[in-house]
Amino acid sequence: MKTTAIRMYGKGDLRLESFELPKINDDEILAHIVSDSICMSSYKAAKQGSDHKRVPADIAQNPVMIGHEFCGELVEVGAKWKGRFKEGARFGIQPALFYEGGPVGILSAPGYTYEHIGGDATYIIIPKEVMEQGCLLPYEGSAYFMGSLSEPVSCIAGAFHAQYHTKQGSYDHAMGIVERGTMALLAGVGPMGLGAIDYAIHNPRKPRLLVVTDIDQARIDRAASIYTVEHAREHGVELHYVNTREMPDPVAGIKAINGGKGFDDVFVFAPVKPVVEQGDALLGMDGCLNFFAGPTDESFSANFNFYNVHYEAHHVVGTSGGNTDDIKEALDLMSRGIVNPVAMITHVGGLNAVIDTTLRLPDIPGGKKLIYTNKELPLVAIDDFAERGKSEPFYANLAEICAKNNNLWSEEAEKYVLANAPDIAV
Repeated sequence: MKTTAIRMYGKGDLRLESFELPKINDDEILAHIVSDSICMSSYKAAKQGSDHKRVPADIAQNPVMIGHEFCGELVEVGAKWKGRFKEGARFGIQPALFYEGGPVGILSAPGYTYEHIGGDATYIIIPKEVMEQGCLLPYEGSAYFMGSLSEPVSCIAGAFHAQYHTKQGSYDHAMGIVERGTMALLAGVGPMGLGAIDYAIHNPRKPRLLVVTDIDQARIDRAASIYTVEHAREHGVELHYVNTREMPDPVAGIKAINGGKGFDDVFVFAPVKPVVEQGDALLGMDGCLNFFAGPTDESFSANFNFYNVHYEAHHVVGTSGGNTDDIKEALDLMSRGIVNPVAMITHVGGLNAVIDTTLRLPDIPGGKKLIYTNKELPLVAIDDFAERGKSEPFYANLAEICAKNNNLWSEEAEKYVLANAPDIAV
């Protein structure tokens, strides 16, 4: 089977190539990828190359496929798995394998480590360890892009579950956010922040007070139009959006919303020293800070008040991805309509747009960049469809479809792209 894929050969060296995949072994599965969502983690891997902990040292000779937020269909199932998986079935994947025998040990993951599996491809070979670790998951949804978003939603679920709190006089940790507690999401209207707002409002375990901050008013306004204060109130959450750019004392201003008190759970969504330190200052008694922002700088650090660690039991956690239970939870919540992460998506493109998009990802505004891997399309913001549609009927039709859905991506929009966009050159 011939595939067309984005492969990484070194730092900043990504190439769009077509090549023959080997015949699958009995313990492997051939799959067709339809959609992939580009993650900031792919940018970090592309910038660091083999210095990245998940990337092998020999990629110059044995390049790896990139992309790990993908969804598609099984094409050919090896003999070992025919009793568990069926050809034609749709699937999602948990890329965090936690498999000791991987090419780079326990950190091995599709999209970073393997020659023949990654989301930015038309066809892939799923290796045996993915199935052995229970990381190939059935996807019952009708929209492929939702399957791609299950991975980032699982990361959010994992972060919420990783929070922990203590009880004076006991050494037991109570895992998860404080139910009906107070929560702040700092730099919280980017793609993952939007997903966290959605999860915080709709997940059964939720805070009573949710404060979301940022310094970009346009992004705040978009978030507030999608996850409204009124909607949150209907679900029992008091939601506040705060622009801290012009605030003389952001910590005091944010605490004022909580009656001058600190917060039970604080999430930091940007690897920025002042934001981390702001998060530390916002913690209340037994408060937990979640650093949900992987930096590219291996020496990144920030000050943390250890007086409060000692006397107020402040603590910090960090998560890098979710586990298989988290992605199962994400798929379940999405399939039941409890969470709807479509607001994460702000741009859509084809496989030909992946290299430029990945390498420039921090400089491209907006949220998730959704890729249809079998299509040749420039990366275009949903907000720009109407303008582009003045000269291109394809985008005029997409703009009309998205306008019916609060200018958000949808299954109807996906079907239109799959039926009408040009195929990627092979």
